[in-house]
Amino acid sequence: MAGTCIKSEDTLAPETPITSCVALALLSCCFPQKGAMNMRWKRLFVVSTILLAQGMAGGQTSKIDPVLMRKAAAGDAQAQYLVGHAYVEGKSSEPDYLQAAEWYEKAADQGLAPAQFELGLLFHSGQGVTQSDTRAALLYRRAAEQGLAIAQLSLAALYDQGRGVQQDYAEAAGWYRKAALQGLAEAQLDLGMLYERGVGVPQDYAQAADLYRRAAEQGNAAAQFNLGLLYDNGQGVQRDYAKAASWYIKAAEQGLPRAQYNLGSMYSQGQGVEKSYTDAYYWLDLAADNWSGVHQQEAIRARNSVGTKMSVSEVKEAMERTQKWLAEHRK
Repeated sequence: MAGTCIKSEDTLAPETPITSCVALALLSCCFPQKGAMNMRWKRLFVVSTILLAQGMAGGQTSKIDPVLMRKAAAGDAQAQYLVGHAYVEGKSSEPDYLQAAEWYEKAADQGLAPAQFELGLLFHSGQGVTQSDTRAALLYRRAAEQGLAIAQLSLAALYDQGRGVQQDYAEAAGWYRKAALQGLAEAQLDLGMLYERGVGVPQDYAQAADLYRRAAEQGNAAAQFNLGLLYDNGQGVQRDYAKAASWYIKAAEQGLPRAQYNLGSMYSQGQGVEKSYTDAYYWLDLAADNWSGVHQQEAIRARNSVGTKMSVSEVKEAMERTQKWLAEHRK
């Protein structure tokens, strides 16, 4: 697909707003290019609190149980963490980040890794405390050194961007690797990006492909796309357009516009898939709808070009498929 495919670094997903500090982690899809230092920080993803609270919170809700509060006041670190967690959730009232920070700090001072991480998130976002990436980095490190995977990932991201610490890609790679070995898909993706680019580690496309595959098999759309791109270009793996298309499909079905674009291009050429202008139009139409700016215009041009080779009924069929997909995925 030389000259037609979208590369992994060509676009990033739109910014996801911060909604709950307890459910945030500094995750990334693509390693930022030189001169684009803030791009990663536009990629804040909501992460299930199961990563932190499973086996600890049980059925705890934000309505704080008096018994739990007494235990927290008596110095029980786990209870202090859960009280902080309840203040952040704020299901029965507005979140109280100031109270959350106070309780997290009590638990963090006793060495409880999840509390250290949560307090670090508050410092990163400036909720309930004065914003400080330096404090966030210190707290992430304390939790990361205890083996908390999501803290390792978040610390790696700080080193990646030089936020709160001196930028150090090798250090970032080391922390990504620790989290990746624990099976965290985002860490596998980010470490794969470092290997693909040869930043902080020797360039190794085969290693990148292995890491992308691990994350892709967990359903990570960006990793699915990146693995498809390696198959498309024959980097680190034997070139295989059919496998490229199969991974693009998985990412495209999750709404990744660059995967939708590449898949549409493959259908228009019959590369790795049976040629189908209807399918090509459909995927390119979705890419155009899900993208904005320059890439959107590129997708529109490609879609319209395919449309000139189709009958009116075929175009109508493809457009109906697009509207059906959008209706199902934008409820």
